[in-house]
Amino acid sequence: MNNREIISTGNDLSAIAAVDAGCMFFGGYPITPSSEVMHTISDLLPEVGGACIQMEDEIGGVAAAIGASMSGVRSMTATSGPGISLKAENLGLAQMAEVPLVVVNVMRGGPSTGLPTRVSQGDVAQAKNPSHGDYKSITLCAGNLAECYTETVRAFNLADRFMQPVFVLLDETIGHMHGKAMIPTEEEVKAGIKLRKTFDGPAEEYHPYGVEQDEAAVLNPMFQGYRYHFTGLHHDRNGFPTEEIETCRKLIERLFHKVEAHQDEIDSYEEYMMDDAEIMIIAYGSVSLAAKEAIRHLRKDGIKAGLFRPITLWPSPVSAIRKYTDKISKVLCVELNIGQYRDEIQRASGRLDIEGLFKVNGRPLSPYEIVNKVKEL
Repeated sequence: MNNREIISTGNDLSAIAAVDAGCMFFGGYPITPSSEVMHTISDLLPEVGGACIQMEDEIGGVAAAIGASMSGVRSMTATSGPGISLKAENLGLAQMAEVPLVVVNVMRGGPSTGLPTRVSQGDVAQAKNPSHGDYKSITLCAGNLAECYTETVRAFNLADRFMQPVFVLLDETIGHMHGKAMIPTEEEVKAGIKLRKTFDGPAEEYHPYGVEQDEAAVLNPMFQGYRYHFTGLHHDRNGFPTEEIETCRKLIERLFHKVEAHQDEIDSYEEYMMDDAEIMIIAYGSVSLAAKEAIRHLRKDGIKAGLFRPITLWPSPVSAIRKYTDKISKVLCVELNIGQYRDEIQRASGRLDIEGLFKVNGRPLSPYEIVNKVKEL
């Protein structure tokens, strides 16, 4: 694998990744601490024939991005927690109509206005269910600068594969962190692009939502010869609203099954010093960097700690989690929230004794806080 070295911030790397992955449209609105994503991509997109539009608010931003995606181009928006709250209704539309979209969320303190310039991981639960109703969300979480790039690229491929919004979670620390990252070459990224499926048969045989129960809709770009209907209502195989019982049931079940049946394509995680670990630390995002430093200190003191870092948060890598929680007695979940992912670890493992180290004052967790907590165990 050929890599290139770049010195940048996490937010800028996410914008660069989007353009390298073939994104041609960005619709958004500035919001701390994600604004640099929009600033950078607004410079990059015109150079490749794309467009970036600052809309009147976060709602308009995601609406424009969804519309662009309906026309067949790769599209992205970026925001922070309050912006996701505003975009929720349109994100539900994209889930129901099966419109691919990449949504970058650079997390800050909340709820409401919260701590706009401080770090948090308070949007993890929101990313699982960003809108009302039944569907299966896909959420990736970058744990270092390089992954701000690589996970954004992966998000575009997953969005086209599963025909739905895919979330990339950064946080204020990693979004504004400035340093060196080794990332794939632009040529390698373009070689790995996997665009959405399209239909090229007779128009009378085209039924965009008439697919198998474990597959995503096949939506040809609008204005290119095939006619069908977009709606947020329950719909039939051609996208037209319906209340027919079996059609409605199968539609919603398929929104689940198209993800669940192919979770092996989505799962991603890192294991750090887990081979002989007697204490399992679970952390993600920027917190995992502190956890790794803590583990190195603990190992020097003879304490065999290891890190399990989920990169795909939703759907969670249940099998990989159970592999360790079934045999390791002491498990510590470290988060910049009050246990939003610990709840998932408890569900996935079937254990209620998962320890937690949580911080919600807008400040990062230090390695020594983690070391001290582990020693308490």
